[in-house]
Amino acid sequence: MRATPAAFLFLLISIPGLAQATPSYAVLYDFTGLADGGYPQSQLIEDAQGNLYGTTAAGGANQFTKTGSQSRVGPPYGVVFRLTPDGTETVLHDFGKRHDGTDPQAAVLAGPRGTLFGTTAGGGPSYNGMVYCLTAAGREIVLHDFLGGADGAMPEGSLLRIAPDTYAGTTYAGGSAGGGTVFVVDTRHRQYNSVFSFTGLPTGANPTGDLIADNEGNLYGTASGGGAAGNGAVFELNSGYAETTLYSFQGGNDGSEPYGGLVADKAGNLYGTTYGGGVGGYGTVFRIAPGGIESVLHSFAGDTHDGGSPYAGLVRDAAGNLYGTTTSGGRKYQGTVFKLSPGGKMTLLHSFAGPDGATPLAPLMLDKQGTIYGTTSLGGTSGAGVLFKIVP
Repeated sequence: MRATPAAFLFLLISIPGLAQATPSYAVLYDFTGLADGGYPQSQLIEDAQGNLYGTTAAGGANQFTKTGSQSRVGPPYGVVFRLTPDGTETVLHDFGKRHDGTDPQAAVLAGPRGTLFGTTAGGGPSYNGMVYCLTAAGREIVLHDFLGGADGAMPEGSLLRIAPDTYAGTTYAGGSAGGGTVFVVDTRHRQYNSVFSFTGLPTGANPTGDLIADNEGNLYGTASGGGAAGNGAVFELNSGYAETTLYSFQGGNDGSEPYGGLVADKAGNLYGTTYGGGVGGYGTVFRIAPGGIESVLHSFAGDTHDGGSPYAGLVRDAAGNLYGTTTSGGRKYQGTVFKLSPGGKMTLLHSFAGPDGATPLAPLMLDKQGTIYGTTSLGGTSGAGVLFKIVP
């Protein structure tokens, strides 16, 4: 179902302690929560023609069932969608068919010959989620159905390509200790391996963010719980999938509950966010230097002058600026989009007010021109979230 794109412009007023900014903000698509999908939680990707691709955690044609002449809303199923530069949305796949996945929270990853790869947090024969491929013609190929237990369950993060036809990811639950897993899928041979199980203490538990890799094949990520103090951890897996806990959050000024993934710079520093902790108790932006030394770059205050409780990870531009979102705070306490300079200067690029979106849960996307794209999980005309653009 097509929605009429709406545009919103918000000029930030001068706030003591914050840099002034006059970015333009526009809603490119307003989800209805019906057949077009709703409540997006995934990062966007862009193709060479400027089309945007993503997933919604609910909505879609299969969300609705008919009993006689009555239509009934079923469980949240979700869709894979494409948005053209002129604002036209096309649903590429409706989840929720028999033995299909449901509740896709992760981004899609572009593969060869127009394919898209992704995960769903639910559905499948065992209702523990799945890894799928969507062909250019729109046909879904199930690459793995999670079985729960040692196999893993509920993959919420996006896939990471670590070699041709080979992808890594995480599950929130399952594994040998029930704290989630890291897995690898060979899409050519349809082989799946659970390569690491989180134990809670001290390795961390319940990863939700995306993995990243370095040039040596080491994987890095966050666990939202566990660690030495039970407040989450930053971890490394070497090429043999042996784990090292780089940092365990203590739950105080250093932060707690890192739900989002990491970004890295050329020096090997890792950057991320925590949902809680910090000086104000509303989360942090942090840096982990080589050797596991943590520095808090910003503590959120959660008020109208600042954001609060960031859920998503960060993106980084070539100049070292970090961009992210918060789920609360801002002028209407509906969340914000922010920029943090290498020198620690915080700039609010947008404060959500409800009709223009609310509660962003997904990481942002930067294009080559520095334009910012993202989604909100709530807000918009129907309350089912929006897809937005910010030109700084």
